[in-house]
Amino acid sequence: MKRLIEVLRMIKFEHTLFALPFAFMGMMFAAGGWPGWRLFLLVTLAMVFARSAAMAFNRLVDVDVDGENPRTKDRSLPAGRLSTRFVAVYVILNSIAFIAVCGFINPLAFFLSPLALGLVLFYSYTKRFTSFSHLVLGLGLAIAPTGGWIAVTGNFAVPPLLLSGAVLFWVAGFDVMYSLQDVEFDRVKGLHSIPARMGTGRSLLLARSFHLLTFILLAVFSLAVNAGVWFNIGVGISALLLVYEHRLVSEDDLSRLNAAFFTVNSFVSILLLVCTVLKYSV
Repeated sequence: MKRLIEVLRMIKFEHTLFALPFAFMGMMFAAGGWPGWRLFLLVTLAMVFARSAAMAFNRLVDVDVDGENPRTKDRSLPAGRLSTRFVAVYVILNSIAFIAVCGFINPLAFFLSPLALGLVLFYSYTKRFTSFSHLVLGLGLAIAPTGGWIAVTGNFAVPPLLLSGAVLFWVAGFDVMYSLQDVEFDRVKGLHSIPARMGTGRSLLLARSFHLLTFILLAVFSLAVNAGVWFNIGVGISALLLVYEHRLVSEDDLSRLNAAFFTVNSFVSILLLVCTVLKYSV
C-alpha cells in the first residue's frame, strides 16, 4: 500500500483530470451521446496507462535534474523512496498495457497507439533542446479528444482536431505559467523553457495568447458540431476561469501559482465535460 501511494504521488494521478474529460468529450460528440460501457472503460484504461507511462518516464529521465532542483528534490526517485529499476519496469508495463487496450478498441486506435505513446514519452527530452517543450506537452494531451473520437468512429475527422487544438494551447498556456517557478534553475542548468528564454512578463503575455487561442478553437469546435447551449455556456464560463487564472498570477507575485495551475484548470476540463453530458441528457 505504501508503494502504491508513492507511485500515485510520483505520477500525480490527480492530474489525470486535465486530459481524461476531453477524451470522454471526444467520445460523446462522436457517438451523439453515451458511447456505451465497453468503450468508456477501454478509453479510460488507455488514458490511465498512457499517462502513467509518460509521467513515470518523465520522472526517470529527469531524476538527476530533479535531485538538484530545490523544488523537486523530494520527489520519489531523487529521494530514494522508489528505485529507478522499479520505475523503468512500471513504464514498460504501462506502455504494453496501453497498446494492448488500444487493440481492443479498433484497428486504427491500435495502429496509432505506438505513435501516441512515442509522442508522450518524447516530451520528457524536449527541455534539453527546445524552449517550445510546452507545446509538445500540449500536443501530448491534445491526443485525448481525437483519440476518444477515433475510439467511437474508427476514423479521423476535422471537429475533434479543433478540440485537440484547444487542448494543445490550453495545456501549453498553463505549463508556461507553471514553469515560472524554475526560471533561474533552468537557466543555470541550461534547460530550455519559454520563461527561461523570454522572462516572466513576456511569458505571461504569451500564456494569455495561448489561452485566447483556446477560447477561439473551443468556439469554432462548438459551431462545427452544433454543440448547443449547454456546451456554449461551458465555453463561456471556462473563458472566465482562464481570465481568473491569469489574475491570480502576476510578474511580481507568483505565490498563487499552484492554485492557478491545478485548481482552476481542473475546473475547466470537468466543467466542459459536465456541459457535454448536459447537452445529451437534458
